[in-house]
Amino acid sequence: MSNSLLTPEICAQIDKWIAKYPVDQKQSAVMGALTIAQDANGGWLTQQWMDEVADYLEMPKIAVYEVATFYSMYEHKPVGKHKICVCTNISCLLRGSEEIVEHLEKRLGIKMGETTPDNKFTLKEVECLAACCGAPMFQIGKDYHENLTPEKVDDILNRLE
Repeated sequence: MSNSLLTPEICAQIDKWIAKYPVDQKQSAVMGALTIAQDANGGWLTQQWMDEVADYLEMPKIAVYEVATFYSMYEHKPVGKHKICVCTNISCLLRGSEEIVEHLEKRLGIKMGETTPDNKFTLKEVECLAACCGAPMFQIGKDYHENLTPEKVDDILNRLE
């Protein structure tokens, strides 16, 4: 593979996604491939990463950009080591997500959409993460944290620091 970013290991991971679809539909693996690329690049996508995914999947670059900019799980600038995705949709809002956001912003000294100066935490507002019965909640990495209170948030953050 002539791509400088897509190592054989990364290509093997993408190939697992490609194998889930009909042979002539490898572009269907674009979301999985973008997630793999983002993880390999420290949590965000550059144009070069997106271009190499497009080349690997044999699809127009613009089609990859469209996916990468439509879905909120893809980042286009560096993020902190721990990206805290706080759900502020209706169920979480009704159960206190505003208080959780205020607490996080005060505790971390940043506003939603910002990263701490030490690059440890990024706060991101997201739509429903499908854990409404555990509202309010947030996601850090692949872990969901539900039924949040300011005290519970502090405990979670203390374990990450």
